[in-house]
Amino acid sequence: MSFRVRVFALILLAVVAATAATAWLTLRQVTRQVQESAAADRQDVTRITEDLRRYGETHGTWEGVAETVRTLARDTGQRIRITDGAGQGLVDSDALLGRDPRPGGTAPPLLVDPRPEPVLPDWDFFPSLAKVTAGAVGEYRTGAAYAACLTRAGRAVTMRPGDLGVPVFTEAGKAGAGTGAGASAGCARREATGAELEGFREAAGTCAPSLGPERIACLHRVFAEQTAGVAPQPVTVHLGALDDTGPTLAVGPTVAVSVGVAAAAVASALLLSRAVLRPVRALTGASRDLGEGELGRRVPALGKDEIGELGRSFNRMADSLQASEERQRRLVGDIAHELRTPLANLRGYLEALRDGVLEADAELLDSLHEEVLLQQRIVDDLQDLALAEAGALTYHRRELDARELIETCRTAHSALAAAAGVRIEVPAPGLRRPVGLHGDPGRLRQALSNLVGNAVRHTPAGGTVRLELAERDELARITVRDTGSGIPASDLPHLFDRFWRADAARGRATGGSGLGLSIARQIVVDHQGAIEVESEVGVGSAFTIVLPCR
Repeated sequence: MSFRVRVFALILLAVVAATAATAWLTLRQVTRQVQESAAADRQDVTRITEDLRRYGETHGTWEGVAETVRTLARDTGQRIRITDGAGQGLVDSDALLGRDPRPGGTAPPLLVDPRPEPVLPDWDFFPSLAKVTAGAVGEYRTGAAYAACLTRAGRAVTMRPGDLGVPVFTEAGKAGAGTGAGASAGCARREATGAELEGFREAAGTCAPSLGPERIACLHRVFAEQTAGVAPQPVTVHLGALDDTGPTLAVGPTVAVSVGVAAAAVASALLLSRAVLRPVRALTGASRDLGEGELGRRVPALGKDEIGELGRSFNRMADSLQASEERQRRLVGDIAHELRTPLANLRGYLEALRDGVLEADAELLDSLHEEVLLQQRIVDDLQDLALAEAGALTYHRRELDARELIETCRTAHSALAAAAGVRIEVPAPGLRRPVGLHGDPGRLRQALSNLVGNAVRHTPAGGTVRLELAERDELARITVRDTGSGIPASDLPHLFDRFWRADAARGRATGGSGLGLSIARQIVVDHQGAIEVESEVGVGSAFTIVLPCR
């Protein structure tokens, strides 16, 4: 099965399943939500629960709540049924309004808890806090009993928040809450006795006197337990009925929309598969040609989307492969050019020695040894570059002084520079104090020697190569500055490319394998550093190794 068919089948299956599930869920969820919103509107629910809670909190009992329920049912159109903690019915608005009680609705029941929760201070002295809790218990028990008595007598009750959040109850129209209030209704406020307060205090004393919210939570439980006999208990409020009907979602439009969505999705899938697979096929063909060696193969890269970016990435990869292939060809040519002449010389001299044409004197042996050393150097450079690029070059790091590194390189190249008529200078200001580095002295010396050797080779007789050292922003900067021929600006970006050389027709006079700068850069990078270069044709060049100081 082709990729187009698989993609189309997968998208089609997903679209059909998603459309069917969406249609079913939409029909089911919207219908249920419309019915529930019609049976229990959020605003009506808030009003019902708040009015009921306020009634229980104000009257200290649920007696007489029927009139409040009747009013709420008439105003909101809700069926309201109240049950106690044991599930026994207390009030049903259907019965209050003269209707036969209907089965309950599907809305979840609501809990209404009118009991106060005192606001207790977080004191460090626990006995005082227990005493305060006992006083709050006594005050609420007295007030709740008084409010319940007024309610049973048909008197209006008012409530205001008191100390610690415990409500204070009074008969409506009375100025105070003393013993005379409510006397006309036969209700008298009975204050808690000392023995009762002591009992409350002992109950509060069972809480651990440790600091923190655990102690406050324990005292709240004690308050609830000690006031349970007089406080109105939480009730469950059931809203709605099964026969409460509301608007339902029409099936026809839903099905039509689902079919339309499915058709649009299928059409989009066809267009998408065509738009995606066309460049994919082009990439497939180009990849096949590239694998077969046709490195000039490219693909159209139009647009700014992911497919266009994929095409551009492929073209960049192909450019890189083609450039790498060209560098490899240049390397082979360079290596062949570099080895052909010395190997031919070695062969000729060896054949002459074998045939007795020449005698093996010291001068001839020194010449042959020099040619062998040159070939060994090329082989060593190739090996170092391969190891460095593979991350397998071995480093023996230790603490070292950059001044010693510069002095060692100057000494090592003094003879070569003197033979070429070039002076190597090290300015004194850069060597006044140590500049600490952490790295492999041998490898860093190798990198610096490559730069110094290049500078000496490209500086004419009478010129100067300066080794400068500076420390700035916790970075050591070692600069190799020459007065040579300079490097054209167009060649600067390629200086450190492996196998690259400005002079493609390299001669024996210039020496080198074209690998020294690549090796030097890799070594410096492995030491968390960088190499910078500045050059001007006819003036000279400056290569700077930047390394972090220890």
